[in-house]
Amino acid sequence: MRSVKSLLAAGAASLISSMAFAADMPIAAPPPMYAPPAPPADFGGWYLRGDIGFSNQKTKDVHYTRESAYSQLTSFNQQSSFDTGGIYGIGAGYRFNSWFRADVTGQYRGNANFKATDRFTGTAGGLPYSGIDNYSASKSEWLFLTNAYVDLGTWWCITPFVGAGVGAARVSIANFSDTGINNLPFSTASFATAPTSSKWNFAWAAHAGLAYKVNPNLVLELAYSYVNLGEGQTGVLSDYTGATTNNVFKFKDITSHDVKLGVRWNLDSPPAYMPPLVTKG
Repeated sequence: MRSVKSLLAAGAASLISSMAFAADMPIAAPPPMYAPPAPPADFGGWYLRGDIGFSNQKTKDVHYTRESAYSQLTSFNQQSSFDTGGIYGIGAGYRFNSWFRADVTGQYRGNANFKATDRFTGTAGGLPYSGIDNYSASKSEWLFLTNAYVDLGTWWCITPFVGAGVGAARVSIANFSDTGINNLPFSTASFATAPTSSKWNFAWAAHAGLAYKVNPNLVLELAYSYVNLGEGQTGVLSDYTGATTNNVFKFKDITSHDVKLGVRWNLDSPPAYMPPLVTKG
C-alpha cells in the first residue's frame, strides 16, 4: 500500500511541475491578419483618343452675292448635295468621375464633292425669262472642339453617353464652277469659276454613342455627331474670258450627320496590388 501511495505522490508532483513550467512560458501571438486592399476607384485620369468616320453633309443654299437691279425672280428652286467625306480626328481629355469627362479634339474632314442646280424664272427689262445654273465644287474643313460628356451607366462593359461641344471650323471651298443657260431673249450660255477660299466660323456639335470597355486601359466608341460648321465662301468669280466679277458664292448653314469609330487610351491605369497572405492552420 505504501508503494502505491508513493507512486501516486510522485505522479502528482510531476504533473504540478509540468503545469508550472508551462505557465512560465510566453503565450505565442496569433498570426497577423491581412485585410485585402480596397479596390482602386474606377474613375479619374487623363486619356488620349483617336477617331475615324464619315460625314453626311448639306447646306441650306448656295447664294450669289450680286443682286441684279433690273431682274426679278418670280420662282426659284435649288437642289444640292455633298458626297460623303472622310473624318480623321485626335484628341486628349480627362475623366473627372464615373459619369463626367471632357476632351479637346481636332478633326480633318476630307474633300466632299458638291453638286447643285438652280431652276428659276423671272423678268428682266420687262421681259420674262427662265434659266438653269449648275454648280460644282469640293469642300473640306478643319474642326476644333471642346467637348463635355455624361456617361449614363455601365451594363456588361457597355456605357451609353451623350455630349456637346463648341469650337471653330475652317471651311475651305475649292474647284468651284458655275455653268448656266437662260432664254432672254434667246438662249445664252454662261461659265464662271472661282479660286479656293477658306473661312473661319463658330462651330458646335451634339454627340451620342456607346462605349465598350475592353480592359482598364482601352475603350472603344461608336458615336454619332450632329455638327454645325457655319458657312463657306468661294473666291472672287471670273467669267470665261478671265474677267473678274467682284462677287462670290456663299454656302449657307453647312451641317453634317457624322458616324465615327473611336478609341480611348487611359493613361492612368489602376495600380497593381499584392494578394492578401493566406495562412494554413
